[in-house]
Amino acid sequence: MHIDCQTTPAQYKHWRLEIDGQQATLWLDFAEDGGLMGGYELKLNSYDLGVDIELADALQRLRFEHPTVKVCVLRSAKARVFSAGANIRMLAGASHAHKVNFCKFTNETRNSMEEASESSGLKFLAAVDGACAGGGYELALACDEILLVDDGTSSVSLPEVPLLGVLPGTGGLTRVVDKRHVRRDRADVFSTTEEGIRGKRAVEWRLVDQIAPRSGFDAAVAAKVEALALASTRPNQGAGVLLPPLERTVTEDALTYPHLSVEVDRTAGTARLTLSGPTATPPAEAAALHAEGAASWSLAAARALDDAILQLRMNDPEIGVWLLETQGDPALVLSHDAFLASEAAAGDWLAAEIRHYWKRVFKRLDVTSRSLVALIGPGSCFAGLLAELAFASDRAYMLIGGLEGDNRPEATMTLSTSNFGAMPMANGLSRLATRFLGDPESLAAAEASIGEAMDAEAADACGLVTFAYDDIDWEDEIRVFLEERASFSPDAMTGLEANLRFAGPETMETKIFARLTAWQNWIFQRPNAVGPEGALQRYGSGQKPNFNKTRV
Repeated sequence: MHIDCQTTPAQYKHWRLEIDGQQATLWLDFAEDGGLMGGYELKLNSYDLGVDIELADALQRLRFEHPTVKVCVLRSAKARVFSAGANIRMLAGASHAHKVNFCKFTNETRNSMEEASESSGLKFLAAVDGACAGGGYELALACDEILLVDDGTSSVSLPEVPLLGVLPGTGGLTRVVDKRHVRRDRADVFSTTEEGIRGKRAVEWRLVDQIAPRSGFDAAVAAKVEALALASTRPNQGAGVLLPPLERTVTEDALTYPHLSVEVDRTAGTARLTLSGPTATPPAEAAALHAEGAASWSLAAARALDDAILQLRMNDPEIGVWLLETQGDPALVLSHDAFLASEAAAGDWLAAEIRHYWKRVFKRLDVTSRSLVALIGPGSCFAGLLAELAFASDRAYMLIGGLEGDNRPEATMTLSTSNFGAMPMANGLSRLATRFLGDPESLAAAEASIGEAMDAEAADACGLVTFAYDDIDWEDEIRVFLEERASFSPDAMTGLEANLRFAGPETMETKIFARLTAWQNWIFQRPNAVGPEGALQRYGSGQKPNFNKTRV
């Protein structure tokens, strides 16, 4: 089945987006018969990947199409239930690869809510009426505040351990202790209590921020919205930018967008992603950027790259190596990059949102379980923000000079201020700061070279590429590398790359993607979870799971 992560509000099956002045309400109303894969029902607002695809789209539209919305309220349209979390039948029947992609996309979507609050001032309130369990509570945890109905039955819970034999692995445990600062012993009790916690105890244990009686719940929601709106930095007026469907052509072995082409070689197990730089100078002022809207290179290219990453992730799991290339004029890339950070765009919400979007796209690349290789050859434009493609890669190869018969300009690399903090990784550091961890002199030398068009030998001397080869060795070295990569275990490569990409400080975000996702994926393959007598297989059957008691 081909999975497409593009949608529009008119196609939503599970969410209702309502806009009322500075408030948006995202109503959870998941269609029971609207499962993405089929073979299960999304009862009690339980969700699958299709639900999260719609949520991710709604969040993007709030950021770009509704810039004056200051607070988004998540609220259930179903009586006495917020969300029962990830659909268990879906998890029990899905392939391991699908479960991994589902968990990763869910993580990225929840993280984007927190990033929207921190970077853009879009605040989130979970208005919880009824049962809020598992992934449903994890959705609430991603919000700035949680308001719970105090009716004796409404509760929050992470019941995966007692019910499913797995753990709350899409950020639940991490957010409980790292974000909400719940005591470890209380978190232990909470996460092993099937029925969850309600009322005053939920507030005392910091699991929710406030409770309100049913009779006063709407008034409490309104008061919370007003308070959160005061903390928002979003503009009070101004029109948004519409996000039309992407222009793209999808075939069995290729994806084509106006600024990006993807070619898949199934025999070699590679995908070649070539991102084209702009062909015109940037707008002179913010008003012109708004007039260009979604057609502007900086926004259109980010949308294309984001979609291509997801298309390859979801639909081509056997394509293990991605070759990242660029083509275009480095000076034009730098001019667009500089405009987004310029005084002319200072204080403009759209310029800021485009930069934040690039930041999220590069983060999505960081956590993609594929070998990433930057090939910096003739006519390339690894400059400014597009240089981040090289720094996100596991290796970067750069050509010294040109190739015989190729009249394109010699490859160069040029850094900008965007490479030194504007595009942080999940660890909170720039990719160059992560690259030169423990080596401040090299980082300072790289920063001192901002604006300098470095050839391959200069970039190699500065530590910006892995290897620099001339035309005699270029093709052979790349071929040998690709053949070697193809001979390695994909599991070993996934573990190797994920461990090496996030040097430096551990953050809530790196915990979610590294530790929790790894443990959850391991547990999801264990017989205690997915075996014929495992918890996921016997869930709802009336039979207790039969656990192998060996601690591993």
